[in-house]
Amino acid sequence: MNYYGIVAIYRFEMGRTLRTLGQSIASPVVSTILYFIVFGSAIGSRMQSIEGVPYGAFIVPGLIMLTVLGQSVSNASFGIYFPRFTGTIYEILSAPLSFIEIVIGYVGAAASKSVIIGIIVLTTARFFVPLHIAHPLWTAFFLIMTCVTFSLLGFIIGIWADGFEKLQLIPLLVITPLTFLGGSFYSINMLPPFWHRVSLLNPVVYLVSGFRWSFYEQSDVSLITSVIMILTFTTISLAVIGWIFKTGYRLRK
Repeated sequence: MNYYGIVAIYRFEMGRTLRTLGQSIASPVVSTILYFIVFGSAIGSRMQSIEGVPYGAFIVPGLIMLTVLGQSVSNASFGIYFPRFTGTIYEILSAPLSFIEIVIGYVGAAASKSVIIGIIVLTTARFFVPLHIAHPLWTAFFLIMTCVTFSLLGFIIGIWADGFEKLQLIPLLVITPLTFLGGSFYSINMLPPFWHRVSLLNPVVYLVSGFRWSFYEQSDVSLITSVIMILTFTTISLAVIGWIFKTGYRLRK
């Protein structure tokens, strides 16, 4: 395996983050503060606890998921689309790098950024509500796997998109609505039976539920189901990327 090539791609992508700290780091922190002001303070003070967890603390896992899902998709999609846009993708494809090494470089950098942002959001949340993480290892597992999986999805979107507007199409019209409707700010057990069954079709429900369980041991679906679902998403994304490089889909004109 060409570790030098992987490190070169990884360092370049991480360096781009350092050049745009305002957009990469400050924006998620400001958004987190606004969410806590609106949901945690204004609304949370008027709501009872959910399954024994104060509302302000209850929304923290969902808020982290909301942030890292969007950041993972955005970072990975732009990271691979920009070389296609400038034409430098041909230099990468002609380099002695396998598609696995290219994916590790780009997806690894995008996932790393999202994990860092997730940790920053978690740290910011501690200033607003008292938090206790019951299972830190499971918290790390769900955070890392979610960032990796949706970075893979973002990589696919970056290959599929043929314009900058398409980079935001799926995140805005699909990812964000699914996250809001995936139990980020409420428990799907509070829904009527019909809408509860409909919610189970939303893949984000399983990510949020498993992540919330790692904090409070409270979940809408079983932990095993959440783990199986996220591993399934990861496998599907890897299979699609493998097909893209095998067929050259949108990689070459």
